[in-house]
Amino acid sequence: MIIKVGKEDFDINCSSLNQKCFEPLIKIYKVRMSEETNIGVKERFYEELTEGQRALFMFNVYSNHISKSLIEFYWWSAYFMAQPKKWVAIKACFKYFHDEPFLSLLEKIEQELKHYHHPTTLENFSITRDELIQNKELYASFESLYVSFENIYPVTIEKINNFIEKNLHEFIQIES
Repeated sequence: MIIKVGKEDFDINCSSLNQKCFEPLIKIYKVRMSEETNIGVKERFYEELTEGQRALFMFNVYSNHISKSLIEFYWWSAYFMAQPKKWVAIKACFKYFHDEPFLSLLEKIEQELKHYHHPTTLENFSITRDELIQNKELYASFESLYVSFENIYPVTIEKINNFIEKNLHEFIQIES
């Protein structure tokens, strides 16, 4: 999907390059979701994106939800894992950005969720945020995973920003 941005509106050396490239994508996505009720609108939007835009989109969708708190980290990870296509796309985004530490974190999250028999489809998904609080072992494992997330997240953002800077054409087109 060609996203055109005016040169005067875009600072390539900014520390929020990932957000600058994500904002136009999410705006288009929200407009389409409000205009179309067709069930395939999400898939069509995603298919129109470049590989880089897909990686950026999935990174932001996932990280914007999980970064709010330990409970949100747990619940949204469980929710996305229960959607195999989305979970695979989330993993693919970290492969695309060559972020092995975050990919390893996702594998550990997946192992923990499977260990506690969390659903792998939405068909039987009835996980609540309270389940984390009610299960001390689950809480302890996710607390540790969340600390790992908080430690690697700033490095991930830096990696993504550097990757975008070197491959800008994969994300946006700057107009003179």
